[in-house]
Parts: sequence; C-alpha cells; structure tokens
Amino acid sequence: MRDTDARRARPASQQGMRRANLALVLGEFAAGPRSRAEVAATTGLTRAAVSSLVDELTTAGLLTECGPAVPSGKVGRPGTALALDPQGPAGLGGEIGVEHLAACVVDLRGEVRGWLRQDVTNRDRPAEAVLRDLAVLLREVADSCGLTPAGLAVAVPGLVGAAEGVVERAPNLGWSDLPLSAELRRALREADANPLADLPIDVDNEANLGGLAELWLGEGPDDFLHLSAEAGIGAALVVDGRLLRGARGYAGELGHVPVHPDGPACPCGARGCLEQYAGEAAVLRAAGLADTGGDWVALLARRAADGDPAVLAALEAAGSALGVAAAGAVNLLDPAALVLGGGYAELAAWLLPAMRTELADRVTVRAWRDDWLTASRLGRRGPLLGAGIGVVRAVVADPGRFAAAEA
Repeated sequence: MRDTDARRARPASQQGMRRANLALVLGEFAAGPRSRAEVAATTGLTRAAVSSLVDELTTAGLLTECGPAVPSGKVGRPGTALALDPQGPAGLGGEIGVEHLAACVVDLRGEVRGWLRQDVTNRDRPAEAVLRDLAVLLREVADSCGLTPAGLAVAVPGLVGAAEGVVERAPNLGWSDLPLSAELRRALREADANPLADLPIDVDNEANLGGLAELWLGEGPDDFLHLSAEAGIGAALVVDGRLLRGARGYAGELGHVPVHPDGPACPCGARGCLEQYAGEAAVLRAAGLADTGGDWVALLARRAADGDPAVLAALEAAGSALGVAAAGAVNLLDPAALVLGGGYAELAAWLLPAMRTELADRVTVRAWRDDWLTASRLGRRGPLLGAGIGVVRAVVADPGRFAAAEA
C-alpha cells in the first residue's frame, strides 16, 4: 500500500535532494580547485548550503583544502580553495588482452597512481587461469599505491551483452557466455584479495572503454568514431558526449563490416570482413611475419621505421581497407571526427595516408577534411585508462553513498 503519511514521505525527498546537491557540488570541484563562494555562485545554492555540503564531502574523504582561493577582486580576504582529495576513493581498472594482462589505479582527480602490465598469451587459456593471474595483478597494483578502490572495471576484447558482467563472446580468447564478474570475484577471494572481492565489478568491451577514455582525456569534439585494434578490430561511436551502445550492446563491431564481399572467409562466418585485411593476423601474414610472436604492433612499427618493403606494403593495404570501412561509417553516421586508437595509433604514420585517400574518394555526401582523421595520444593505454577513470567518474556523479557511509 502507498504510504500517504506526508511526515514519513518528506525525509526520503529531502534525502534525495541532498544527494543530488552533493553530486552537483562535487562536480564543480571536479573541474578544478575553487572556493565555497565560487561554488555557491555557479550552482545557485546558498553559501550556508554549500558549506554544509562541503563539510560532508570533506568528512567523507572526497574533498581537501588546498590553500587560498584565487582572489576574485572583491573586498575582503579570499576564501580557502578546495579540490578533489587525491587520497580519496580510487578507481581500479583491469584489462584482459589476447597477449597481456594489465591493471591500474586512478585517483579521484583522474591521475594514474599505479600501473602494472604482464605479457602473457591468453588465447585459448582457461578463463580460470586468466582471471587468477589478473586477480594477483589487481591486488599488487592496489597494494602499491595505498588508496582504497571504490570499484573495479575490466576491459575485455569481446561482446559484453545485456546480462551484467557476462562476456557473451570473445573469439580471440576462445570464451563464450562467461560470467566474468562472478568468476573474477571468486578469483579475488582465492587470491586473498578480500577487500577487492567485495567491490562492485563492471565489465565492458575494450573498444568502448578506449572510446570513453578518448572522450574524457582527448582533445577532440564530443562527436567522433574511435577505431581501435588489438587482436580484432573494434569501434566506439560517441554522440553528444555519450557512448552509443546499440539496442543489445553490440554497436561498434567494425571488424566484421565487409570491405570486399567476395573476400576470404572470416571466423565469424561471413566473407571479406575488415579484420581479414587490417586485423593483426592479416597484416602480419601480408608482411611475411605470420609466425612471429610477441608485441605485433611494436614489431610492425620497428620494421616500418626501418623501411621494410613488405611491412610498408602490408600497412598501406591495411590502411586502404580501414579507409573503405571508415568511409562507409562516415556516410552512415556523420561523425565530426575519426580517431585511430589502440595499436592503430602507434602505426598511424603508415596507416593514415591510405586511409585519407580512401576517405577523400568515398565520402561524397558531405564535406571531409584530412585533419578530421587523427591518432589518439592515448594509444594502447586507452581501454585501461577508460576502466579506471570510469570508476572515479561514477564516484563524482554519486558521492552520496560515501558521504552517508561517513555520517
């Protein structure tokens, strides 16, 4: 039965309003240090309300004083500036790659406080073994920086469907229908990382997280298509500062867009997919390096810089295929920019010329300029940064749960 007692309904409403105001105020400080008076002026809240909210956020370890505020020109002594507390709740990120594992800790300001990477071949390894190694890495990086994580996000090279924390398909790892969140939580408990095992665990596609990192840390517009490669090829479409996931969460599978319908068979069951021309295996095969293990991006970059003709030809062909697929995406989606991320960012010097040629020839329904296609400065760090920073952004968006815990 609905509760009609106004005296009982009012506190819930007041609590919701205060939680919203905590997020509003903390969001102001996320843009940089400022005084209570400045926050009151920009939010429209009274100075008394801001002071109360700031006290609550400071007690919760989310804000800290950082010296006198910048003088405003008004009469009187300048107030005290506050900023996000670098010792406050942190973001813990993990990444599962085909040839590596990685983990990082990002503080409340978005600065990296710890970063570990382990080169290991995960293709066709049992998921239990991969997650056991990741659990150890996560514990090591968390212990190394002395911060308390507020949550954990993991980047994976696969499709993460509607079911929370379930990797529906990761063909380059050999996984399907894996409840990754639950299995990782179990691995963390077995690794004696009990505090981490109790964290909220989010799982997302590595291309999505790379695109979000570009949105949060890059220097381009809020509308762009982010193209990236690990073993496969993925894309993230950001529209008005929001990631477009699609009806079932599968948006961005650019690697399986056909660039030559009569081309070679792809493991997905189709023919002529982009991955058969610009994916890791295809480029290494075209360069005569099919049996070479290790860091394929670094190998190709080194050989290309040395002028290896087979590698240069392979990268030019890959760039041409990428340009064909990218032109179709531009004509369909009309993004303001294209950004090469992941391994492609480190190979951009050899991919961009052919891509720009194809885009110039094929994007005919709208204007197109060469400088609308760029390489991300984040490179292969993007997905892991996106994982860690996503956690701290969630803290800033809803600090009420931390303030309530300290009340």
